[in-house]
Amino acid sequence: MNKNRPEITELRCRIESFVGRKMKTPADFDFLVDMIWERLHENISSTTLKRLWFYVDGAFNTRNSTLDLLSRFIGFRGWDDFLNELNCIGIQSENICTRYIQSQLLYEGDVIEVGWRPNRYCLFRYLGNQRFVVEKALNCNLNAGDIFKCSLFVFGEPLFMDELVHCGSPPVVYVIGDKNGLTLLENVTHREKSAHDLL
Repeated sequence: MNKNRPEITELRCRIESFVGRKMKTPADFDFLVDMIWERLHENISSTTLKRLWFYVDGAFNTRNSTLDLLSRFIGFRGWDDFLNELNCIGIQSENICTRYIQSQLLYEGDVIEVGWRPNRYCLFRYLGNQRFVVEKALNCNLNAGDIFKCSLFVFGEPLFMDELVHCGSPPVVYVIGDKNGLTLLENVTHREKSAHDLL
């Protein structure tokens, strides 16, 4: 199943709430592996979890067996049971967990606006192939012209930037909003187009 689906985003949120910590570092994923083993006595690799959380690049889809295991970890009979619970409480797919933006649905030139505490702000322009360039950066360590790769932006979650090239330095993984997640997330291009259509 496509790991960008909002139901899987909701599953990630539930897991983080269940274990009481965000998945932000390799140690966090190792911790989750140990927790799953202690609770279910079943193995799952930290690499699989990192891919599911977009911490590292990997397959676009997630196996149902992985989703089934993680659903059982948080108290459901399996993935289907988790989906049934979402349906029973009336959560629509577009409202699950929070707002999100998938890079694969963007057009080249689209501009994404993000913010995080205490007063950080950036504009990212989409270059295609999941790559972005920083157009504007305020009160943070990023600079205009920095380039990075990202497949998914989620409101309220940290943003993982893969292959960040900062001021010409070698590519690194960089995280913004690691404490409270993104507090602002919007496709500015869509907002500007909507305003133009009203004129």
